[in-house]
Amino acid sequence: MSLPIHDTPLAQAPGWPEPREGGWNEALTPALVEAPGLSGILARLRLPGALVVTTGQQPGLFTGPLYAVSKALSARALAVLLERRWRRPVIPVFWIPGDDHDFEEVASVAWLSGDGDLMRAALEPRTLDAPPTSMSRQVLGQSVLQALDFFEQSLPASEGRARTMQWLRRHYTPDRSVAASFGGAMAELLTPLGIACFDATHRAAKVAAAPLMLRALRDASTIEPDLISRAAALTGQGVDPGVPVGDGATLVFLEDEQGRDRLVAEGSGYQTRRGRRVLRAPELEAIGQKEPERLSANVLLRPVLESFLLPTVAYAAGPGELRYLELALPLYQRLGVYRQRPLPRWSGLLIEPRVTRALTKFSTTIEALLEDGSALEVRLARQALPPGTEDAFRELREGIEARYDAVVTLAAQVDPTLERPASAARAQALYGTQELEKKLLQHARKREAIELQQVARARQSVRPEGKPQERVLSMSGFLGRYGWELLEGLSGHVEAWYERALEASPKTA
Repeated sequence: MSLPIHDTPLAQAPGWPEPREGGWNEALTPALVEAPGLSGILARLRLPGALVVTTGQQPGLFTGPLYAVSKALSARALAVLLERRWRRPVIPVFWIPGDDHDFEEVASVAWLSGDGDLMRAALEPRTLDAPPTSMSRQVLGQSVLQALDFFEQSLPASEGRARTMQWLRRHYTPDRSVAASFGGAMAELLTPLGIACFDATHRAAKVAAAPLMLRALRDASTIEPDLISRAAALTGQGVDPGVPVGDGATLVFLEDEQGRDRLVAEGSGYQTRRGRRVLRAPELEAIGQKEPERLSANVLLRPVLESFLLPTVAYAAGPGELRYLELALPLYQRLGVYRQRPLPRWSGLLIEPRVTRALTKFSTTIEALLEDGSALEVRLARQALPPGTEDAFRELREGIEARYDAVVTLAAQVDPTLERPASAARAQALYGTQELEKKLLQHARKREAIELQQVARARQSVRPEGKPQERVLSMSGFLGRYGWELLEGLSGHVEAWYERALEASPKTA
């Protein structure tokens, strides 16, 4: 089933990137996540001068928030349009940052049930003393089975639900890591659309990344002033840099038995921020050569690493990423890496049938549903009152004001001390009028309870818990209810949106 789609474009206008020297590094091939259709993508990557458009998202339960998928479709749309423009192969690549260690942020998932209720499932939380292990090492555990069962039971039986559950159960198994489950599920979803998924924690990727990791450590003393200066410049322009800098920390993490820990420059060596473990430069050089899996980039270094490993020309980024990608500008210059063009990802809404019905029934707009507050509900309740009710109450209030003005004046002439009681009587009369009107509205709301519930359900779909749909609801819920053809329809819509946006922008980067 195809759903209507509502665009909510990001503020920053996209512009055409510029091409660069291309070519695929064959040593990175093992890091591409296996899925049906990968051989065709790999063949295109191996073509002379091939370029890529990247994006990525931290691993999540059942593929996480919807925008993880829409970012991938954004990269695909950009690649299609650039390939058409440049007449050379441009391939979308979804970067899976399995080094992330924020378990609480990725261990839950939300979706809408068949009745439109907001549902949630989560993995068993870490113990308080558990180390902050990266998602490539964090096993899902048995609680994922309960989450899968609950997800399935909440959706109406359909072909879409059956296919979605088979897909999720193939990848989200108790013995697999959060990152491996996410990567496998995303690859099966995206590879048929021509999008390659890249496991950034694979040893092949880590071996290739080690030289940049080690250089970022060696140059930490010069990189930090660059970032401090850049952050100050952005702040001076009224731009939030998005990431704090200037605390002495390097851009590299080390993973050991105490979990993933940030390396801080300490004299002639380094120290882990949390564990206080001291390491000299030769020790880290040895780790980079023999155990590169233990080194990983922070959020600022990661886009530089992508361009270092891949012939990337553009990165499809969310609002927060667009901020810190501006902050990262000096890193490209300092480390001698080509800077890919940051472009805003597509942003929008999937409009369910219940939303379309509500918009039609109540003669309202999607923008009204997205507004904070309850203005729409108040308007609907007022419509349930008898004709002329609002006019009658307005005239009553105006009459009280006008008539009491004369009474207050007379009372003051008789005895100045009577002016305050007369004013209080006027205020009491106005308050009584207000309370009566409020009671009428309350009774109207009760009579319109079904209609107001329909509005609430519609709003829950487009702005669950008052937050953007794409940041709360998972694509897996939509696929389970409306079928997998939804993905192809969304892909085509995103491509058409970029075509309009890019053609309207300047032709030079």
